[in-house]
Amino acid sequence: MKKARIFNLQKFSLHDGPGIRTVVFFKGCPLKCPWCSNPESQSRDIQIVWSDKKCNFCEDCGITELDWISRDGKKLIKDDRGNYINMKKISQEEAEILKKKCKTGSLKYEGYDKTVEEIMAEILKDKPFYEQSGGGVTVSGGEVLTQSDIAIEIMKMCKKEGIHTAAETTCYAPHEKFKNFVEYLDLLLCDVKHWDNEKAKKIMGVPLDTIKKNIKYAIGLEKLEVICRVPVIPKFNYTLNDAKKICELLLELGATKVELLPYHNYGENKYKLLNIPYEYDDVEQLHKDDKGFVEYKKVFENYGFNVR
Repeated sequence: MKKARIFNLQKFSLHDGPGIRTVVFFKGCPLKCPWCSNPESQSRDIQIVWSDKKCNFCEDCGITELDWISRDGKKLIKDDRGNYINMKKISQEEAEILKKKCKTGSLKYEGYDKTVEEIMAEILKDKPFYEQSGGGVTVSGGEVLTQSDIAIEIMKMCKKEGIHTAAETTCYAPHEKFKNFVEYLDLLLCDVKHWDNEKAKKIMGVPLDTIKKNIKYAIGLEKLEVICRVPVIPKFNYTLNDAKKICELLLELGATKVELLPYHNYGENKYKLLNIPYEYDDVEQLHKDDKGFVEYKKVFENYGFNVR
């Protein structure tokens, strides 16, 4: 029986499509965006996370014996950034054993496996809320297209139940896979992060050609609502020239609905727990009423886009 590797199944979400929604967050993403607010979503592997703020160093978990954390005598040693973390691959069963051994709650893991039937059982518990609010189910990530076969099964079942379906995606996947995926969607929330292919490859780790082809195809489907989301990121695409070039790309793709997402650093602490350098630790958050952001938004409005 196929299982999805997810890192969260969030209920009563209000920000991932219309109405009250359940969001299934799939683990694994081919992009490597340094500002990502969910760094635990990037690796497909289950990851052990340890917080020294709660730990009383009882060693009941045996974690030092497994050489997951450096040890000097009886003292656990922090790395050069002051973090404790294990990035070793581990099964869900092993991770659960370690978690249960930890009496202080300092040890946890990111990522777990669920069958389609188990996920649907959780989704259907809240069906009355979807019906009352005009909500539904959103598949997200990470990048949901890395597990599109399982996501399609979930969406098929949702459609049979009359549940509205949406997806948040980078649209980076082989075109035929993408075509099969969007067939079962009512709403596509797709990222348009940049206009320059070389900069995209350098910073995000993937080229734009496939992404543009897939978005253009989706926009051409009459039954599918498409909203292009632009994460506005300092040091990456936060200039008025970038705004202009992204608008020109959106026009080329046939987009009409646009949502601008100001950069935030809500995920910074996750990087510390995962022992991953956070390249944006010196960058201030953006706000919708910032003068620079207002000017950035004005560019899109001048191009005739319906900006959210």
